[in-house]
Amino acid sequence: MSLLEVQDLSVSLKTAQGLQDVIRHVNLSMDAGEKLGIVGESGCGKSIFALALISLLPPDSQTNGKVILEGQDVLSLNSTQICSIRGNRIGMIFQEPMTALNPVQKIGTQIGESIRLHLKLSRKQTLERVTELMDKVGLPVSRFPLNLYPHQLSGGQRQRVMIAMAIACNPTILIADEPTTALDVTVQEQILDLIRDLSDSSGIALIMISHDLGVIAQTTQRVMVMYTGSIVEMGDTVDVFQNMRHPYTHGLFSAIPHVGSSLDSRRKRLTSIPGQVPQLHNRPMGCNFADRCPRASRRCQENEPPATWVSDHHRVWCYHPINLSSNRENTR
Repeated sequence: MSLLEVQDLSVSLKTAQGLQDVIRHVNLSMDAGEKLGIVGESGCGKSIFALALISLLPPDSQTNGKVILEGQDVLSLNSTQICSIRGNRIGMIFQEPMTALNPVQKIGTQIGESIRLHLKLSRKQTLERVTELMDKVGLPVSRFPLNLYPHQLSGGQRQRVMIAMAIACNPTILIADEPTTALDVTVQEQILDLIRDLSDSSGIALIMISHDLGVIAQTTQRVMVMYTGSIVEMGDTVDVFQNMRHPYTHGLFSAIPHVGSSLDSRRKRLTSIPGQVPQLHNRPMGCNFADRCPRASRRCQENEPPATWVSDHHRVWCYHPINLSSNRENTR
């Protein structure tokens, strides 16, 4: 049995135009210790999907489908039962540590909160566990006392505190939602190394959410590409990166700037995906990417494409997938 099974998950949020689908019919399975990356443009539903996994969506949202964690449907639990899972069996590193951390509480108190709640340890045992976690994330208490406040730490140090909070109860799944946002390159590399090492040493399954394809390449075994709340391509990270088939995935890779390109006076403009992401209330009937896709046909405009197997571990949702190996460009 898989550690996590997501079955036909759909999420609708309340907007000015009424309830709109933000996540649409997502299916996914993860095994213990597996590392999954989720990529896509801002607004494609990556964070909403993560929040749905721990039932942390707005109260006026509607969720359909199942999120089965170790045989238990998370979405069917009451508030008390779901609180026993958040921070315990599923840990989450949120996007911006300065807003995720409580500015008026000391970092030791914040790290120890979930330990006291879920593990029921004594005050002394909690202090020992917090000290151990601080060492593990590279913030030894000899240099970073537990009575410090978040504003007294740098961005990278605050992110390390967030990681300590997320792994405090030895979760089976760790969700990292853009964990390197606003960090410089050196600190970003340190944080990624830390997350990867913690996942490897503890056997924690990792869900890494990022718009940075380089981050996904460094940290994951499998990747899920999302566009407007739907999966458009999924497979082993190496396979997808080397043999991308969906035009949207290809567009994301083409938009990556290359080192040294700024020195080329004859360089072309940086490649971009034409058009704009459709509004939730104004999505096309068929493939959501059809209006921006140079390969789209009438069928794309009228019907959602089914999954096509590229290989045993690689699927694409596209009527006209790119075949890089033969370089075929005929789409109709």
